[in-house]
Amino acid sequence: MVRVLVTGGFGFIGSHIVDTLIRNKYEVAVYDNLSTGSVNNVHSKVKFFIESVEDEATLEKAMKTFKPNYVVHQAAQVSVQQSISDIKNDALINIMGTINVIKFSLKYDVKKIVFASSAAVYGNSIVTPISVSDPTHPLSPYGLSKKTAEDYLKLAKDLYDLDYAILRYSNVYGPRQTTSGEGGVISIFTNQVINNEEPVIYGDGFQTRDFIYVEDVASANLKALRYDGSGTFNISSTTSTSINQLLSVIQTFGKQDIFPIYKPAKNGDIKESLLSNNKSIQLLDWQPVFSLEKGLANTYEYYIKQNQPPLASEKEHTPLLNPITL
Repeated sequence: MVRVLVTGGFGFIGSHIVDTLIRNKYEVAVYDNLSTGSVNNVHSKVKFFIESVEDEATLEKAMKTFKPNYVVHQAAQVSVQQSISDIKNDALINIMGTINVIKFSLKYDVKKIVFASSAAVYGNSIVTPISVSDPTHPLSPYGLSKKTAEDYLKLAKDLYDLDYAILRYSNVYGPRQTTSGEGGVISIFTNQVINNEEPVIYGDGFQTRDFIYVEDVASANLKALRYDGSGTFNISSTTSTSINQLLSVIQTFGKQDIFPIYKPAKNGDIKESLLSNNKSIQLLDWQPVFSLEKGLANTYEYYIKQNQPPLASEKEHTPLLNPITL
């Protein structure tokens, strides 16, 4: 059985990737420090290692113990605002963590690294939709750290012939998402609508995003893992949605209209983001299958359940996971 190590596999996107890999008969292990993720997000039979990618000794022991054929590297610091307030920590996790993954992938004969990058590498582009061949101008330490990690992966291919697939995600959303990160606005708005709270919009609400449902992202990771070769790909819906439009759609699932509060835009935020996914469709044989409306409906249903008190049987259930002693 093919073995895949998923860093950040207890997190929002990583856990959906773990689900997809298991459904497709891969042997999966998770490497995660539980800073944002939860063991409850994954199947009870998944093996796991609890530590950060910055910790070289533990990461090497995990690679030596599990001997993965592939690494799907999702572990990251994903907040633009946190990257601005703590630039060193952002670089430590996103750059040095990726270098550690590359280092031990080479040592333990990993065939390919599938890397989670971001639309933040582009900054405010004058071209829309943005293709992977367009210039990159990061506006935040987060975007810069993702771009730097990409460059290390490309260099590792040139120097050591380690294959890679760089996936530049647009704004990912869906079940299990926390209120932080690039697509967190959807989880924030959804919970506010459910609880009849006034949503806060930073800026005028006309800034646009390219939202992509998390299960589509998970399927893209599987396609990238199976892709014969290396490359950089946009993983997006190539559909532009303003923040005002987004809130209007989410409000259709609620019981009443709630008027937003507008506040000044945040530093480092991109005005418009729309990515072309043509290359991904052509080379990865992938395309998104969830419309925004369908994805938002699924997400709303998930958060409705999360806001309800658990049943007694659910309270008593604790997943029996498989930690690996290092």
